[in-house]
Amino acid sequence: MRLELAQSALSDLLAIKAWYLEQGVPHIGQRFVTDIMAAAQRLTNQPDSGRMVPEFNQANIREIILPPFRVVYLREADCISLIRVWRSERQLQLPE
Repeated sequence: MRLELAQSALSDLLAIKAWYLEQGVPHIGQRFVTDIMAAAQRLTNQPDSGRMVPEFNQANIREIILPPFRVVYLREADCISLIRVWRSERQLQLPE
């Protein structure tokens, strides 16, 4: 199974790095991004290891929690698509 990174997830990861850089601790941001990508890579072997995202309640939209982040991904037949990386306390918005 392959891993893809949606533009939205890439933007989230870049924003994480930028925020920690602004705080004067760029190594923390880099460590978070590295840990998130390592966890995402593990999903290619264990795609159902994340839980269903409660706000969506769809079996193919899942997340792993890596405090303080929620890593949301779409599980497809041959692909894991990382779609968002948000702070854990943030409530996801359902599309209207």
